[in-house]
Amino acid sequence: MIESKYLKENIENIQRLMSIQALKHFETRNLGKLLRLSKIRQYEDGEQIIQEGDMDPWLYFLLSGKIRITKEGEEIGVLSRKGEIFGEMRIIDDQSRSASVYAVGQTVCLAVDTSAGNRLTTSDEKEARLDFLLLLYRIFAEYITVRLRLTNEELVKAKRDAKKGFTSAEMPVEDDPPKTNDHKRHIEKF
Repeated sequence: MIESKYLKENIENIQRLMSIQALKHFETRNLGKLLRLSKIRQYEDGEQIIQEGDMDPWLYFLLSGKIRITKEGEEIGVLSRKGEIFGEMRIIDDQSRSASVYAVGQTVCLAVDTSAGNRLTTSDEKEARLDFLLLLYRIFAEYITVRLRLTNEELVKAKRDAKKGFTSAEMPVEDDPPKTNDHKRHIEKF
């Protein structure tokens, strides 16, 4: 990984942040706060960005490239759109990382140090910290609703596909065990 120093709050960097879909509606003062807590990180193909089980405080915005998300060694998703957020669940629920993330090809991310809220040193520190947290949670809320809707669609599709694997006569009732080994074979396919 190649990592920059913390970014400077200047008009050029704020304009770059405004090109990220999730951030384009935010006030420049809030984007300036975000910049002061952020670094640019560049990863090579296959390099690990997040390790499942870790407790690091970083939140990421994908700037270029792709990432692969795995849980317990199984791929659960790939993100490739500029501005996509990842690593937010750890920040929201304060639990260990729920999945690992790897770079696919050369990947560049904006990494936000969410533990560095104390770096916001202004005369109105409480207000500044609150503004920063509200900014993060608004971003999280927007992305989580999109991801939840996609997950719901995938769940419905999986349930429909599972039902297609059975004829109506073969469909097992949840409380009754399958009567033949043929039913076990159908279930094991899923």
